[in-house]
Amino acid sequence: MKTSTPKSLIATLALLSIGLTACSGSSDAAQETPAENQTFTVAPNSFPVTLDQHSVSAEAAVFSPMQHVMQPLVVRGDNDANEVEPGLAQSWELVDDTTWRFNIHPDAEFSDGTPVTSADAAASIQRILDFGGGLAPLLEPITTMDTSDDKVLLLETETPLGTLLNTLSLVLIGPADQMDDEAFWEQPIGSGPFEVENFTVDQELVLSSDEDWWGDQDIALDELVFRSMPEQSSRLSALANNEVDLVTGITADATGEVEAMDGVEFEKIPSMSYRKLWFNSSVEPFTDPNVRRAMWHAVDVESIVKDLFGEDAMVAKAPIPQTAFGAPELEQYEYDPEYAQELLAEAGYPDGFETSIQYTDGDGTPDSQLAQAFISAWDEIGVTVNAQPKERAVFLEDFGNADYDMNLMGNSVATGDADYTLGRLYLCADERNGYCNEELDDLLNQAKAELDQDVRKDLYHEASEIIWDEAVGIFPMDSTEAYAYSDHIQDLDMDPAARHDYFSVSVNEQ
Repeated sequence: MKTSTPKSLIATLALLSIGLTACSGSSDAAQETPAENQTFTVAPNSFPVTLDQHSVSAEAAVFSPMQHVMQPLVVRGDNDANEVEPGLAQSWELVDDTTWRFNIHPDAEFSDGTPVTSADAAASIQRILDFGGGLAPLLEPITTMDTSDDKVLLLETETPLGTLLNTLSLVLIGPADQMDDEAFWEQPIGSGPFEVENFTVDQELVLSSDEDWWGDQDIALDELVFRSMPEQSSRLSALANNEVDLVTGITADATGEVEAMDGVEFEKIPSMSYRKLWFNSSVEPFTDPNVRRAMWHAVDVESIVKDLFGEDAMVAKAPIPQTAFGAPELEQYEYDPEYAQELLAEAGYPDGFETSIQYTDGDGTPDSQLAQAFISAWDEIGVTVNAQPKERAVFLEDFGNADYDMNLMGNSVATGDADYTLGRLYLCADERNGYCNEELDDLLNQAKAELDQDVRKDLYHEASEIIWDEAVGIFPMDSTEAYAYSDHIQDLDMDPAARHDYFSVSVNEQ
C-alpha cells in the first residue's frame, strides 16, 4: 500500500523533481522582509474561459488556477520514475490487477465544512467522462466506481491500467451534490487552501486564502490574482510597472526586452510542449513511408530550429518531449537533400509533386515560421507545397476530420506520461493521421496496461522508434517555458506542463 504523511499535498508539490519543475526566487530572501500584503498577481499567457475544469479537462489554463481551490486524489511526483504522491487520498493500493483502492483522508473537507467523500471523487470522474473532453478517453477503461464506504473509493478497470494514477492527478474533486448546477461554477468551492472570491470572464479571477483549510501546510499568500491580458506587450508593461508579479509564456522575440527590465527575473525551463508536423498517411503520396522520410531528410531541422528559436527550443529527439516519461533519445534525421531526392525517385516521384500544409494563421507564430522554412526546403527537392494558414476554428475542424495533406501544430503531454500522446494519437482506432500499424498498436496497448513503470518506459521507447523510423510526421522541436517575475517574489515553482501552482510562493517587501 502506498502511504505518506497526512495532509501533505503542498509539501509534496514543492518537492517535485528537477526534471519536472524549476524553483525560482530571490537568492537573498533570508535577508528580506515579508510584505504585509501577501497578494500575488499573475498575468498568464492563457486565461481560463471557465472554472469548470471537468468541462475542459485537458486545459492547463483552467487546471492551473483551479488546483488551488479543488484538489485531486493524487498529485504528480518524480517524473522520471513516473510517480504520484498523496492528495485527497492519503493512501492507495492495487487490490488486484484491475482494482484500485483509494483511502480519502479522514480530515479532508470542502471549504463549506462538509467532508470530502468517495461519492464526490466518483462524481468528478463521471463528469469528465460525460463531457468527453481530453481526459475522457484515459478514464474510459474504468468500469465500476464503488462508493459504499464514504472514505474509500474502489475503481475497477476493464483491463490493467498503468496510466490511471497519472490521469487521476488531473481530476479535481468537487462536491457531488452541487457540481451539476451551472451556478455552482460561477464561484465553485473545493477542498484546497484557496476560495474563489470573484471571477469575471476575460478580466480577472481572484482567490483568497481559506483560513479554515483542513490541511496542515502554512500558506503565505492571502490573495492570488489571475489577470486577463491577451496582448503580451500589455503583460510585460504591467510587470515592468509592478502591476503584476509574474508573466508566463513569454515568446522569443520579447526576451531582450524582459532581460533589460530592472527588478525582474527571467527564466526558462524545458516544457511538456512540442511541435509536430503530421503527414496524412492515407493520402497519396504520403502512403509511402519513403516519401515521408524524403520530406524529413530535405529539411535542415537543427539549423531551422536554431535560427528561428535559438535557446527557446531544443531539437526534438522523440515524438514526445524529453521531459515526458517514456521519451527515448533518438537521432534527428540527417539533413541530406540528395538522399531525399533518391527516396522520391524510388517511390516514383523523380520530378517531385505538389501538396499542401495547414497551420493556424498569424504572421510570426511558431507554426507560420516553421511552415515557411520547410516549404523553402521542400522546393529545393522539387516538391511544391501550398501554404494553407487557417483560422483556429476552421483549422481544428479540418484537423479533426483529417482533411489535410500535412498538418503543423503544437501539442503538450498534459499528464507527463507518454500514453497521453502516443496512446491517444497513434492507435489505428484513433484515425488521427491515416497511419495504422498493428505492431505499434500492440506496443501501445501493452504499455497502457502494464503496471511496472520500468517496463512501460521500455515499451514507449519501442513505440517511439517505430513512429520515428516510419516518419509518421516530422518532429522538429521541444519547446521551453519562458517566464518573468518580480524579484521580490520568493519560492516560485513552475511546471513544464504549464499547470503552475503557487502554493509555496511568498512576497517580500520591495
